[in-house]
Amino acid sequence: MIGIDIISIPRMKKFYKKHGIKGYNKFLRKEEIELTRSPKTAAGFWCLKEATSKALGCGIGKTCSFYDIWIHKNKLGKPYITLSKHLIEKFGIKNIDASISHDGNFAIGVVNILGSKTKVDLSH
Repeated sequence: MIGIDIISIPRMKKFYKKHGIKGYNKFLRKEEIELTRSPKTAAGFWCLKEATSKALGCGIGKTCSFYDIWIHKNKLGKPYITLSKHLIEKFGIKNIDASISHDGNFAIGVVNILGSKTKVDLSH
C-alpha cells in the first residue's frame, strides 16, 4: 500500500516557534529529535509518519500512534522506517520503502508498505 502526506514548512516553523522541542515530543521520539536539525526536517518526519499510517489504512489514532513509527537515517541520509511489533504483526508487514522531498515551502513524505494484511478488499 502507498501512503503520501504533504505539509507546509512555514506551518511547522510556526508550530516550533509556539511549542519548541516540547512540541516535537508529541510526534517524535528522542532519537528522532536528535536527527532533526530544523523545522524543515521535522516537517519531513511528520509527513513520513502520516504517510505510513495512511498506507496502513488506519491513520494516526487508536491503532497507530506517532510513537509506533520510528524514523531513522542511513549513512547517506536516506530515511528508513521501523514499526512497533504490534503493527508488524497486525498488518503482516514485510517491507517498507520511504522517501522525503522538500521543495520551496513544502515537505512531502511517501511510503510504500508490503505486507500480507495491507491489501484493499475490493469485494463490495
